Amino acid sequence: MLDICLLGTGGMMPMPDRFLTSMLARLNGRLLLIDCGEGTQVTMKLLGWGFKAVDVICFTHFHADHISGLPGMLLAIGNAGRTEPLTLIGGAGLQYVVEGLRRIAPELPYPLKYIELKEDTPNVIEVNDFRISYTLADHMVKCYAYRIDVPRKGKFDPERALQQNIPKVIWSKLQKEGIAYYEGKEYTSDMVMGAERKGISVVYCTDSRPVDRLIPFAKKVDLFICEGMYGEEEKKQKAIQKKHMLFSEAARLAKQAEVQQLWLTHFSPSLLEPELYLENATKIFEKTVLGEDRKTISIAFEE
Repeated sequence: MLDICLLGTGGMMPMPDRFLTSMLARLNGRLLLIDCGEGTQVTMKLLGWGFKAVDVICFTHFHADHISGLPGMLLAIGNAGRTEPLTLIGGAGLQYVVEGLRRIAPELPYPLKYIELKEDTPNVIEVNDFRISYTLADHMVKCYAYRIDVPRKGKFDPERALQQNIPKVIWSKLQKEGIAYYEGKEYTSDMVMGAERKGISVVYCTDSRPVDRLIPFAKKVDLFICEGMYGEEEKKQKAIQKKHMLFSEAARLAKQAEVQQLWLTHFSPSLLEPELYLENATKIFEKTVLGEDRKTISIAFEE
């Protein structure tokens, strides 16, 4: 099961009743954070999932509303007792930006590992249980959308195991670890496991125009969290100029990608009542909901 929390839903600046856009994922007790604007540690504290288990922080881009909360977050993670390495993922220049921010948080009880997204960076990055992929968005600066996948192994086939005389005492080990030895002979999971089944997938995209490459990237995901900076259709020119999306544009992406559901986020500070414009999205993609601070969902494997 994958737990997802939309920690905040605001763009540009935190508001009295709206934290800046950020997403937290929890898998097998470990945490992954995407973006860390001013005040992110406050909404995380309100959520109550803790700080120590944060294994990786991904950054969509380096505008202040997506990274300026990092020094406080790093200190909060350290104060929670973490000593294991923490992985940071972001575009080229990540280490330079973080080292500048760390001038006010110079001492941490754990090391930082940097993964800068460049042409030669693997498209799939695995950090503990998290399988992370990314694609370029289309913003004023280089910006990335992220996808989290939780793969699911195929079913164990006891008939195949019996046909191959695989001892029952190692069946469990084969399923869990993929390899087992018995009386000097090696057995591998491909001997007894079926094809990989549908897993769990979530895409997070903010600060972007609705470019075509986002469609295959988000294809049939369980949850698509996408920016809707403006709800009003008459603000399309402004969205194009600032490289953001309207509610309706995010909904068209969701429909084309055939996602299970769409959460809108990253609302403009001027968008005080986003619910007034929700219909602009739902008439295109019915399973659209407005993101709310600390809105949470648990996504399980299909039966």
